[in-house]
Amino acid sequence: MRIAIVAVGRLARSPETDLVKLYVERATNAGRPLGLGPVEVIEVEARKPGKAAEAEVLRPHLDGCHIIVCDEHGAARPSRAFAAEIEALRDRGVRKLAFVIGGADGLDPGLIGEAQGKLAFGPQTWPHALARAMLAEQVYRAVSILGGSPYHRD
Repeated sequence: MRIAIVAVGRLARSPETDLVKLYVERATNAGRPLGLGPVEVIEVEARKPGKAAEAEVLRPHLDGCHIIVCDEHGAARPSRAFAAEIEALRDRGVRKLAFVIGGADGLDPGLIGEAQGKLAFGPQTWPHALARAMLAEQVYRAVSILGGSPYHRD
């Protein structure tokens, strides 16, 4: 199952960008034997301002995907539950999983309505660069849990 983190905006060179790259690479390498991956980051930018314009540039990257949006009204999941959700999707035959991170004002309500799931990182507000890094790390953590790696400790 291919996994994508699809996000509005492009990250500049930064420590957060380096973290995203590190965890995506680790998740891809560890996920191959488990039928997970590659893991990729897709960054998009809208030519016009607003959620609708952002949704328009996001949608082409979501065709055929099981979509989980990152949204403050979503469910926060413990790492093992997150891993179990990814495992269940893979085992059901889902071929592409996309986690979507919106722009500064969040995601278009129509796009949220099209999603099969909503994920929250808790009640705090996080910068987009950190949200991507946290999501990439959780994907890697999920892969490591499913692979039986000692990376995750309860």
